Amino acid sequence: MTKFIRYRHNSTISYGILDGETVRQIEGGLFDSHRETGITLRLSEVKLLYPCEPSKILAVGLNYGSHLGDRQRPEKPGIFYKPVTALLDPEEKIIIPRDATNVHYEGELVIVIGKKAKDVPQERALESMFGVTCGNDVSEREWQGGAQKDLQWWRAKGCDTFAPLGPAVVTGLDCGKLMLETRLNGEVVQRQCTSDMIFDCATIIAWISRYVTLLPGDVIYTGTPGKTRNMKSGDVVEVELEGVGVLRNSVA
Repeated sequence: MTKFIRYRHNSTISYGILDGETVRQIEGGLFDSHRETGITLRLSEVKLLYPCEPSKILAVGLNYGSHLGDRQRPEKPGIFYKPVTALLDPEEKIIIPRDATNVHYEGELVIVIGKKAKDVPQERALESMFGVTCGNDVSEREWQGGAQKDLQWWRAKGCDTFAPLGPAVVTGLDCGKLMLETRLNGEVVQRQCTSDMIFDCATIIAWISRYVTLLPGDVIYTGTPGKTRNMKSGDVVEVELEGVGVLRNSVA
């Protein structure tokens, strides 16, 4: 298991390996051959950024039994896009648009693609995955399905800051057996093992790659468990994925 981060130190952005409270700088990016430079920093000295730079963000809806409830189980993954401009660094503020009235958190495991995937079979799909990280699929419910809903979820799911991501991409984890927990102002509001997913990571990658080529760095938010509720200005939301860490953002 290795934890990779993207960070800013002074005015320089770099990738590194996180070892406890120590950051070991690497060169060559995440997905090509890379090596350690020998430069080390304390974690407290750097600003963590979202841990990769995707060309696109995809996401899965209704993918946990605990979230689906009494609704009929889908026959295939329900996929939608979020724009890359929605990405948000750890510790930065989720901005609620002035006319939004019902903005919810959605704590999620996020797949990070490590190599090009086009029409990959399910049994080989995980070969395309680099690792996993934490995500928050922030969603405005009235724009998603209420009286103000749009033709697509372009603003319900895609407003600026609606895709917090991080703090690290971790390799070597069993993505089907991780505990996922979301906390709102310290209260546990979601807690579920990723084994509750209706479609696992391999199925999701294979399904998407049948139609859309996945490139290194692309990310897939894999759905949220349980129930969600409204966030307001001043709240703090934390998404914790076992083995990865805590993605923390405040709301403004």
